[in-house]
Amino acid sequence: MHDPDPTSTPALPTDVADAVCDLDRAVALRRAGPAWALASGQGDADAWTPPLAPATLGDPAFRRDLGVDYAYVAGAMANGIASVELVEAVGRAGMLGFFGAAGLDPDTVAAAIDRLGRALPDGPCGFNLIHSPNEPALEDAIGRLYERRGVRLVEASAFLDLTPAIVRYRLQGLRRGPDGRVIAQNRVVAKVSRVEVATKFWSPAPAAIVAALRAAGDITPDEAALAAEVPLAEDVTAEADSGGHTDNRPALALVPTLVALRDRLQAEHRYATPLRVGAAGGIGTPAAVAAAFAMGAAYVVTGSINQACVESGSSDRVRAMLAACDQADVTMAPAADMFEMGVKVQVLKRGTMFPMRATKLYDLYLRNASLDTLAPGDRNQLETSIFRKPIDDVRRETETYWQARDPRQVDRMRSDPKHAMALVFQWYLGQSSRWANAGEPTRAIDYQVWCGPAMGAFNEWTRGTPLAEPTARTVGHVARNLLYNAALTTRLQWLRAQGAALAIATPPLDEPTLNRRLTRRMHA
Repeated sequence: MHDPDPTSTPALPTDVADAVCDLDRAVALRRAGPAWALASGQGDADAWTPPLAPATLGDPAFRRDLGVDYAYVAGAMANGIASVELVEAVGRAGMLGFFGAAGLDPDTVAAAIDRLGRALPDGPCGFNLIHSPNEPALEDAIGRLYERRGVRLVEASAFLDLTPAIVRYRLQGLRRGPDGRVIAQNRVVAKVSRVEVATKFWSPAPAAIVAALRAAGDITPDEAALAAEVPLAEDVTAEADSGGHTDNRPALALVPTLVALRDRLQAEHRYATPLRVGAAGGIGTPAAVAAAFAMGAAYVVTGSINQACVESGSSDRVRAMLAACDQADVTMAPAADMFEMGVKVQVLKRGTMFPMRATKLYDLYLRNASLDTLAPGDRNQLETSIFRKPIDDVRRETETYWQARDPRQVDRMRSDPKHAMALVFQWYLGQSSRWANAGEPTRAIDYQVWCGPAMGAFNEWTRGTPLAEPTARTVGHVARNLLYNAALTTRLQWLRAQGAALAIATPPLDEPTLNRRLTRRMHA
């Protein structure tokens, strides 16, 4: 073996480059002076790499259990940004998508279930169940909707603790198979960023919640008895520095931590189906995908980059904003669904004043006891710049909204001035994401766009290529490019570790080239 000369990179012969880029082919290389040439076989090689098709990345058990060709997931994005069209396109590409049910009413979610049932009758897809501490009745209603409609896969997100809704969903339909193993009809993929929450999902359901569900008749005695033998979720996604709800954890720290936790809990509980870790947050380039799999991820989950694709439920205006952003163009802002708790979400800051205005609202919430105690200058700023209408009008709209959604909130508004102020301020936070999804031109400065730094990294990777254009970004083409180039990146790293530092770029490929190079052949 010889170390490569770092001062020069000889031109790479075409046959060598073509062989390395043919992911279904083993490649043996020999040093030919300062350059590299194809060797006759592994025994004659100075560097060698086996085949590595994209369909072999990740955990084969995940692909088998979830019914997908690739260990690639398009995660749920709220308010239908992860739309029916997006989930369908991902499913048809042999991958898994989750519909973004968070923030939507049960009727809208039911319509999405119907549409995806027709579009992907046998294909992989799932639906989001988001933790809603301020609206437990809505969380419960969505969970029961999934149970009634036979939804067999949910992505559980933003959970701070386990709730009866997610436990009930998981336990309903538990039975013992002919071989004695417990069979679960409902599968949960949990998205977490904290060790304590991951531990809860990788553990059997809490006995107190199980007992309460049995007493209420929500699960059968047999289901309650079997609950101790299965975790709430076999698959837990390490949500690192993502858009939306996030703790901004670095993936390099979070993924290995959860991998170690997985191994400890699997050894402790000895589940029949081994536990798995996925990686989300910051997944926007082939190198990030390759790194996630190298750290032990069974699958990867993308989010921000999918919002920039034409199938997302967002608007063309937002897609153009996302295509122009860099990695530093994101920041944290108060979350609409957990406003009073002080929870924040990661959003785009370039081209919008939403982060600053949302932060202003939360500051006013902390400093005032009610809307009546607002200083005249603050009230004027709200009415002229942020709300663009009298506060009393916003309050009436807020009461009308909650009267239809959850009348108890209206009663509380009338008895608790502080809560009334919070809900009025949440009006702006809620509307800002709807304005963004609709592309409302008069409110462009107020768009709330959930986005992590992966979007900027993706833009840097695609710069100067056809995928730089927002209208060219389809979710299937993006995903297949990431997987192909992640596999190529991994092969190049294997060769580099043997001294063969080959100068092969990994930009996104056009569809014809990608189709020539990428196979969907499954490997054992």
